[in-house]
Amino acid sequence: MRITETIIYLIIGINVLTFFVYGVDKWNAIQGRWRISEAMLLMLAVIGGSIGALLGMRIWHHKTMHKKFKYGLPAILLAQIALLSLTSCRTKKELVISEPIKTEPIKHKPIQEHSPNIFLGYNEHRTSIFT
Repeated sequence: MRITETIIYLIIGINVLTFFVYGVDKWNAIQGRWRISEAMLLMLAVIGGSIGALLGMRIWHHKTMHKKFKYGLPAILLAQIALLSLTSCRTKKELVISEPIKTEPIKHKPIQEHSPNIFLGYNEHRTSIFT
């Protein structure tokens, strides 16, 4: 069995468990018995049972008025979908390093000798260019 199949089975299992835990908590609430803590119900959603938690809320009509469940569970589900899409994106491109480009060395033109007189304001005939 591949690791992806194992992960899928674990996610399905935690969602089924979470769904039934919400049902048991609703049943216990009706009977006036010991209840499952809200922290445990939310933790089951965080570790992968968010779909089961949302279905449990709908089917059992449980925790539907609590804001942390009404808005928190969809937020947890969206975060899980975003995390899943970021980690399992199959369109990632591998970095391919090609061979180095071979180039010819740059050939510089030889530097021409300049008469220092050009910089002093004289032309080739030794007359001033300023007059």
